[in-house]
Amino acid sequence: MNSRKVRIRKRKRKKKIRRISVFLLMLAVLAGGTFYYVSQVYTASFQALDRGEKSDLREEAVNIGDDPISILLMGVEDYSTDGSAGRADTQIVMTLDPKTNQITMTSLPRDTEITLPEEKVGEKYSGEHKLNATYSIGEISGYGSEKLAVETVENYLDIPIDKFATVNFEGFIKVVNLLNGVTVDVKEGFWERSSQNYNKKIEFEEGPTAMNGEEALAFVRMRKREAALTYPREERQRQFIQAAIDEAISAGTIFKAGEIADVIGKNITTNLSPREIYALQKAFSSESSDVKSFTIEGENKRLENGLYYFVPNEESLQDVETKLKQELDLPGASSSVSQEESSSD
Repeated sequence: MNSRKVRIRKRKRKKKIRRISVFLLMLAVLAGGTFYYVSQVYTASFQALDRGEKSDLREEAVNIGDDPISILLMGVEDYSTDGSAGRADTQIVMTLDPKTNQITMTSLPRDTEITLPEEKVGEKYSGEHKLNATYSIGEISGYGSEKLAVETVENYLDIPIDKFATVNFEGFIKVVNLLNGVTVDVKEGFWERSSQNYNKKIEFEEGPTAMNGEEALAFVRMRKREAALTYPREERQRQFIQAAIDEAISAGTIFKAGEIADVIGKNITTNLSPREIYALQKAFSSESSDVKSFTIEGENKRLENGLYYFVPNEESLQDVETKLKQELDLPGASSSVSQEESSSD
């Protein structure tokens, strides 16, 4: 472990992202590796949602690059199922407003209780589930993985989800390794099992730590250890995002575009078209972009069915819903809610 400890010079935490290529890398690492665009190379697998040109919660279709939009980022665990019916253990809603250059991130707890309707998934799979199960249920029920995940989040937050991007854990590990690893200032020591070898424990000590792909995945995934109560996964994900951005803007990254394109093309799915990605690049490349995060407060509770679920504080959930509606400039969004930035530390 000590061999992975490194010295890093003190740097002012970067909140300003000056190139859309870096911003789209952030989309990647944010959801456990949704890295699908580097140096204007688009190779991700395009997957349209079977719903027409817009969300049912939109009055009109959005114009990518001009209007505020939302993107659901999903990190899918499918290595234990041989690539099928995986669970979306990481789900993050990102909003982008080209007019204000504002970007927001909202992490959705994987154990959030949701209800799946029979008319969508059939009687066998309808009822109460955890949020991370929607992706796999969408596949095995025939409704569609991304479609069910997107519609479930729309119903939970009462906002339209315009676009999505998913990545599997194999892609996450490979992309981090192509970046030559990421250095994160670990706030509290803990250990987690490797996703590649269950018998292998990966230990993290407090302080700046260099992580390869396998270690970084363990760092952002840990949730069952005692440290998860005081050092929550959402905070670790935000730390990793900032650290990955620092690595992504290094001079050597551009020369790995071909290797990265090959990895992401095999591990990423999105309904963002090349034209839409180009529009985002054009909208965000000329000015700096401010990034802030929203947090849904709540607690884990054992419900009547005997299972533990994340139960949100209703006031907190309503507050986040209202803020997201404001960010998306939706009709009826209150202007009185505070827009103070959530801490990303």
